[in-house]
Amino acid sequence: MVVAYSEFGRRVQVNASGGTDHGTAGVVFVYGNSVKGGLAGEYPSLTNLSDGNLKITVDYRSIYATLLENVLSHDSKTILNGNYPKLNIIKT
Repeated sequence: MVVAYSEFGRRVQVNASGGTDHGTAGVVFVYGNSVKGGLAGEYPSLTNLSDGNLKITVDYRSIYATLLENVLSHDSKTILNGNYPKLNIIKT
């Protein structure tokens, strides 16, 4: 299994230099033989923004909690210092 996480996202609006500025919502890819294919969460709206940023649809800690419990068999609550919803992304 491989998990690839970007530490920053991009904003929707083009800036003065023709690019886009760093934003708050990023992307996480989880792939491997034990991972269910597809999208976890919802595509963010490109028009309904939060202070110019895409709205986050899945808390990254839910991804970590899912992997800690379903792959590594560890209690995610003690590691993440909280209880986060698990995602249905791991094959059983």
